[in-house]
Amino acid sequence: MSNAPPVIEIRDLHKSYGALEVLKGVSVTAPRGHVVSLIGSSGSGKSTLLRCCNLLEDSQQGEILFEGEPISWRGKGNGRKPSDGAQVLRVRTNLSMVFQQFNLWAHMTVLENVMEAPVTVLRELKADVETRARALLAKVGIGDKCDVYPAQLSGGQQQRAAIARALAMNPKALLFDEPTSALDPELEQEVVKVIRDLANEGRTMLIVTHDMRLAADVSDHVIFLHQGRIEEEGPPEALFGAPKSPRLQQFLSATAPA
Repeated sequence: MSNAPPVIEIRDLHKSYGALEVLKGVSVTAPRGHVVSLIGSSGSGKSTLLRCCNLLEDSQQGEILFEGEPISWRGKGNGRKPSDGAQVLRVRTNLSMVFQQFNLWAHMTVLENVMEAPVTVLRELKADVETRARALLAKVGIGDKCDVYPAQLSGGQQQRAAIARALAMNPKALLFDEPTSALDPELEQEVVKVIRDLANEGRTMLIVTHDMRLAADVSDHVIFLHQGRIEEEGPPEALFGAPKSPRLQQFLSATAPA
């Protein structure tokens, strides 16, 4: 098992928007069953890194490997694009992303939202998917909300539905982009509990979060990004308990609860 390649491996990734260099050579490894959290100020490149990992954004330089298989590219620099459409689809299917703003389809019930991708993308049988979708909604604590529409749910319930939808694809890893930042503190805890349960199950996760307690509780490895570079990284007890970098010390003192 230990010989298995990491689910996600990013090597020396660079990403610019025009003259603005957002990622300046970042390397991240997420071994199977590990939770890696990315922390840092707004604009440090955390969400961009996640989107590059899932091939929602094109990077200009560096390697991205999924289960040891490198993404194949054509072109260079700003013209660089993935060259194998089937590979892109396979990677995106296996790396389910949970967004800050839930991104549920408003015209579908919660159950239909969770069923949509396995039925249309994976071409699975509707009856099988429905059974799994109902079980996943029960697992995240909203099994009684199958037939309601997203607008009828609280933010915390919508985010839990989005997590169930991500899980319905049976992904190799889950990517969370600020999963709790759109929620008030009470609803945030509902979502944190689900993420904690997933970590305890041994799910591979890459989490961009502003919630230091969540990062400290669930992570095997924490990465502090500052201005597009890794300023410090290591196990959570080291980063939160004895931060070495003055930048990280400053960041943690600014985000500490009053």
